[in-house]
Amino acid sequence: MEIVGKTAAEIFDSIRALTQAGSFKPGQELPTTRDLAATLGVNRNTVSMAYQRLSAAGIAVTQGRLGTFIRKQPDPGEQEGLLLGSPLADLGSGNPNPVWLPDIGAALTRKPYRPRLYGEATVDPEMEVLARQSLTGDCPGQFEVSLTSGAVDAIERLLTAYLVAGDKVAVEDPCFIGSVNTLRIAGLQAVGVPVDTQGMSVEGLEQALAQGAQAVIVTPRAHNPTGCSLSAARARKLRAVLARYPHVLVIADDHFSLLAATGYHDVIPPSAKRWALVRSVSKMLGPDLRFAFVASDEQTAQRLRLRLAPGTNWVSHLLQDAVVACLSSPEVAKQLVQAREDYARRRDLLTAALGVQGIAVTSPADGLNLWVPLPGDSHQTVLALAQRGWLVRGGEAFAVQAPAHGLRITVSTMDEQAADAFARALSTSYRP
Repeated sequence: MEIVGKTAAEIFDSIRALTQAGSFKPGQELPTTRDLAATLGVNRNTVSMAYQRLSAAGIAVTQGRLGTFIRKQPDPGEQEGLLLGSPLADLGSGNPNPVWLPDIGAALTRKPYRPRLYGEATVDPEMEVLARQSLTGDCPGQFEVSLTSGAVDAIERLLTAYLVAGDKVAVEDPCFIGSVNTLRIAGLQAVGVPVDTQGMSVEGLEQALAQGAQAVIVTPRAHNPTGCSLSAARARKLRAVLARYPHVLVIADDHFSLLAATGYHDVIPPSAKRWALVRSVSKMLGPDLRFAFVASDEQTAQRLRLRLAPGTNWVSHLLQDAVVACLSSPEVAKQLVQAREDYARRRDLLTAALGVQGIAVTSPADGLNLWVPLPGDSHQTVLALAQRGWLVRGGEAFAVQAPAHGLRITVSTMDEQAADAFARALSTSYRP
């Protein structure tokens, strides 16, 4: 079969049908616009319009002078969470400690549920007040409040509100698995920005923006997987870089927020025209709530609301009531303080135990995980640990462009005995 058509729409439909039929394989190069225009007897601009539409639809990828290629189907990649049925001690899940998740049912008994109907405000007034109390002071000036089904849902909605398949997005490298998968499925190009103990690299961000990145996703603290957080100085420098690109969408994913031991340092410049600060409750109240606050500029909020409108798709008011009940509770507030201190203690336990064995971690660290850098591929070390009864996450799953050789170890349920036992197991499985 050959490409046919006289209009951009007909050429688009022809190539799409050939791709769906398997005549064009993933990675296969399409004819140049000049050659295809000559073959079909049409204007070169007509073919260019068809190729642009193929790129926007995620069917093809245009790489400038290198040509236009049929896009490879996205690899679903690894997923966060427990490996159900595994007999191994799971240090790779990324989960919070269930002990520190509040009793939502008990909290809701103090706030009776009121049924809502189609057309009511998508954000409950009490939730609006609570969100503004949490977000005011951390945003550049005035902001609007939206709600989404978790941080990953927020990031996906924000990206699709402005970007099309093939656009570049600057992300930390290594990067949170959920963000990597979101970009891959949307057909967006991840541009990796190196991180160090102070967070995202200033020079790396400069390069990514110079390469045409249309959006930036940055983790201000408790970066997953390395645990690093932005210093005040680093945040200030990143903010200065972003100020020179006011059209770029800036997303701050502050997923650990109330549990973070480190302070929040804002990277969103006042000149930013498109920005959002996302705060999920997954780590503090439980992943199953599927809930996140989003503070953003007015235009971005309007775009989010096109897909979060009353009568079509909004965050359940029952979930909003649950979050309000928990975050308004003195008992839950006390529990969050205890959880923050306990996670810090567990990070310190494992850091010290590994230090006794001569194994260093990326430090200082915040969050639920520690990162052990490795000089090469982690596969053999992961297998060796599994043979000794331990399940950890290999760093390569978090890689964007640069190799991410290391181990991500979830410490949320780590105690002193387990820390010592795991450190000894890692010592016999790997030596720097």
